[in-house]
Amino acid sequence: MQFHHHGYVSGDPTVLPAAGTGVDRPADIPDEVDVLIVGSGPAGMLLAAQLAQFPDVTTRLIEQRAGRLVLGQADGIQPRSVETFQAFGFAERIIAEAYNIAYMNFWGPDPENPANIIRTSRTEDYAKHIGEFPHLIVNQARVLDYFAEAAAHGPGRILPDYGVEFLGLTVHPSGDYPVEVRIRYVAGEREGEERTVRARYVAGGDGARSRVRDAIGRKHLGEFARHAWGVMDVTVNTDFPDWRIKCAINAEAGNILHIPREGGYLCRMYIDLGEVADDDNHKVRQTPIEAIIAKANEILHPYSIDVKQVAWSSVYEVGHRVTDKFDDVPEGSDRTPRVFLMGDACHTHSAKAGQGMNVSMQDGFNLGWKLGNVLSGRSPESLLATYSAERQPVAQELIDFDREWSSLMARRPEEFADPQELADFYVRTSDFPSGFLTQYKPSMITGEATHQELAVGFPIGKRFKSAEVVRVCDGNIQHLGHHAKADGRWRIYAFADGAAAGEPSTLADWAEWLQSGSGSPLRRFTPSDGDIDAVFDVKVIYQQNYDEVELAKVPALFMPHTGPFGLTDWEKVYAAGPGEDIFESRELSRDGVVVVVRPDQYVAHVLPLSATDELAAFFEGVMLEASSVVRQVVAS
Repeated sequence: MQFHHHGYVSGDPTVLPAAGTGVDRPADIPDEVDVLIVGSGPAGMLLAAQLAQFPDVTTRLIEQRAGRLVLGQADGIQPRSVETFQAFGFAERIIAEAYNIAYMNFWGPDPENPANIIRTSRTEDYAKHIGEFPHLIVNQARVLDYFAEAAAHGPGRILPDYGVEFLGLTVHPSGDYPVEVRIRYVAGEREGEERTVRARYVAGGDGARSRVRDAIGRKHLGEFARHAWGVMDVTVNTDFPDWRIKCAINAEAGNILHIPREGGYLCRMYIDLGEVADDDNHKVRQTPIEAIIAKANEILHPYSIDVKQVAWSSVYEVGHRVTDKFDDVPEGSDRTPRVFLMGDACHTHSAKAGQGMNVSMQDGFNLGWKLGNVLSGRSPESLLATYSAERQPVAQELIDFDREWSSLMARRPEEFADPQELADFYVRTSDFPSGFLTQYKPSMITGEATHQELAVGFPIGKRFKSAEVVRVCDGNIQHLGHHAKADGRWRIYAFADGAAAGEPSTLADWAEWLQSGSGSPLRRFTPSDGDIDAVFDVKVIYQQNYDEVELAKVPALFMPHTGPFGLTDWEKVYAAGPGEDIFESRELSRDGVVVVVRPDQYVAHVLPLSATDELAAFFEGVMLEASSVVRQVVAS
């Protein structure tokens, strides 16, 4: 963590100085805002935390509840989400309090006595093999708390406006604030009062029954799978030996997905309640908790649970739905989106794959940096059209995966051709649930794979898969990607050719061009009154060991002077090895390569060091000239 470069910090360095709209933030919602977020779920809270890094953008978040969420329904945290937490600065703290999934065990009928269950296999969790981040279980309410803290501690000082209900909206064809939003206070001194707020953009993260979705005429397409599950968070005494290990139990009496919770005692159980009759009319949702517990004991036989407390319980019918579009732009129109949908407002599915909260957070991450860059004047409004274009296919992939997974979870033992089929599926498909399979298609912010062979381990369109390097200034081993924070900046990683620092090289020529060349995006798109790394965070990784890299000979580009005192930033120069050689582990060209990474950690481009024209052309389509870096005004 870097601080002190803007003056000595004696307090918590994660609390950034208030700036812009974060200074003297009004207690009440202004009549006009840049972004109005509806709903304080995972997508909405992450979006707020991201936009808090853009203090020149007026952002408010409204939530109908009177206060913070106390008990969340979601609890599974996939490795990609933990990677995202790291970018927002709280991964270590949430890991410390969460349950870490190390194994998943599978249980089935005892061949000698099918009424009993026996353990059929032990499987290491996929997180152990897929990257450096764990697979966690923690209450959704705590995730929201951490994002709320990040939003409150960012320069924009964003706080949720609780007790405010969204009533509806109208998108006008012109005006600086074209979205007219009707709200009502439902708690506090102003309870019952209605008013209108105007916004440049609205982001609806208000759940499966989204009023924002209804207001823009979008449709939730799909159907229920006619299968019901009871779910409960319980503390128990039990003789079931795997109570503190994630388990899939496939018995003659039904199925259970068993997930230990944080804290060492609490566990969540998804209990199969069977097929739902066509004329049930959702009566299954009224199944009493006593019946759910009895069903769990029937499935667990010869083991049993003695439930001491039910912290939360529910009954749901599996549904798979995706909204027809994630913004308000009519088909065939090329106008700028004004309203966006995130999370359950645009995709719903079963809870058993642990995807709802995770995919929702990536919706917010994808949208947040785009809104921030557009409203700060760094990027054109056309950037916002990429949100729906990128996230809707991901949601459809999620629905397709969850339909297969939930179907497998509901099967009876005799329907499996191989008793290991469920365990094999869990391991074989691990890239998808972990969050690492997403790959965005070429667009204005994702380049073509013309030079992909130069960096095989950094596929264009996929998230930047970090690897260990050595920080030259102090010899510390660091994960290269962990230095990237959710601050809205682009990352440009220059992997050097074989020449040593100070020698004539392609890298040296590239660094000179980026620092002072007329077509350099660093020169064109960095505000004259901002730090040199205000928009682009540029780092170099040499092939030599760190003790062979002479910092005095490194191009000045990689040791910039920042902040009001012009202090040297020593943490942009890295080396491969000793230990892991990133050039080998990520199959990087020894002739050098440039890897461009988006603010949401996805690889945007891979280019040779010599391809300066291509690098300039790419950012020309994404960024606005620094001379025009002023707040965006919606065109009339």
